[in-house]
Amino acid sequence: MRAVVQRVSEASVAIGGVVKGAIGKGLLVLLAVEAADAGEDIEWLSGKLVRLRIFDDENGVMNRSVQEAQGDILLISQFTLFASTKKGNRPSYSRSAGPDIAIPLYEQFSQRLVVDLGKPIQRGEFGADMKVSLTNDGPVTIIIDSRSRE
Repeated sequence: MRAVVQRVSEASVAIGGVVKGAIGKGLLVLLAVEAADAGEDIEWLSGKLVRLRIFDDENGVMNRSVQEAQGDILLISQFTLFASTKKGNRPSYSRSAGPDIAIPLYEQFSQRLVVDLGKPIQRGEFGADMKVSLTNDGPVTIIIDSRSRE
């Protein structure tokens, strides 16, 4: 699994002009699923996101997690995070899991985030044409890949 994580002061996702999910302070997480991903990837990445210390403490130092900052999470599926641009100018998405694998893992990941965060999260809709709006706070943007955890 690969995630692009952005610390935001606000973020939302709209589908067909209707807002599907919105948060204030928190994390916007763009998530891609690879065919080889499994339960341990879900567990590791969810825990990493919830405990990632990128929110300021009382001294203005990034020392608090989204939980400690009482922030929210907006989760968006984005298969293009596994794009390969090695050959030619048209990206290949062959590393991205197909819907038969990706949808169940995305759903499991979403459920695990709720458990780890301790409250509901906001989400987009897998496979939909989504319009994502955000105000990146910092800016802070981090890429996390479950294959690079060791």
